Amino acid sequence: QVQLVESGGGLVQAGGSLRLSCAASGRTFSSYGMGWFRQAPGKEREFVATITWSGGRTYYADSMKGRFTISRDNAKNTMYLQMNSLKSEDTAVYYCAAARDWYSDGFDDPRSYDYWGQGTQVTVSS
Repeated sequence: QVQLVESGGGLVQAGGSLRLSCAASGRTFSSYGMGWFRQAPGKEREFVATITWSGGRTYYADSMKGRFTISRDNAKNTMYLQMNSLKSEDTAVYYCAAARDWYSDGFDDPRSYDYWGQGTQVTVSS
């Protein structure tokens, strides 16, 4: 089992940057595919980015490409999301998630992930 805790959210002006972290407990972190999702008020949970267990492959939602970077440090049991050029529409609660079985055809579906953090609020002011 994996427990996930996000941090790094906050209030930032449009055009600014934030770095989110997701700290994982457990000795098997390196075996999980990981992902970031977000949910704005009144909207469904939305895929942001994902990274394979080794960090060798990453995928992004189209609206995040070129602005967001996902990474992980398996030695520290931590995953990151560097967010640059933030826009007001990026305002949401950001969640990290872990998947025991990561598949290339389901990584953008929240149902593919087994464990979730509690979320961290990101607010971008225009």
